[in-house]
Amino acid sequence: MLPEAVRCAHCGDKRAILAELAGGFASAYALDEGMVLDALREREALGSTGFGRGVAIPHARLETIDRPLAMLLHLDRDVDFDAADGIPVRLVMGLLSPSDAGAQHLHALAAISRMTRDERMLHQLFEAQSEEELFAIMANSGLRDAA
Repeated sequence: MLPEAVRCAHCGDKRAILAELAGGFASAYALDEGMVLDALREREALGSTGFGRGVAIPHARLETIDRPLAMLLHLDRDVDFDAADGIPVRLVMGLLSPSDAGAQHLHALAAISRMTRDERMLHQLFEAQSEEELFAIMANSGLRDAA
């Protein structure tokens, strides 16, 4: 994960979150924002990626990339994301993987899932006050290189 792939953001709903995520991926990784947004929306239409415990993990596959890419959004307020547990999200961990990276995509999702189940890590991410602090937490988590 690049420092540019970590953002503090203001989003009022799921649609705005996906747009912010697509813009972040486009900016940090030089991707086509419209293509990323379409892929994220298409995946979200299959079912909510609201993981639970205040975390969403929107993800998609793209033919135009050759490795998994990650993006972290720290929202300035809780936003409904249709999570299974009904808890609004504050953290959004985006993941894009190559179209043919089945196992690699699943491993990256599993790494994100493990990280969000770590109470200490989750608390640190929720309480972070800046993009720099968020990036430092991610860099120290070992997840930085998972995607």
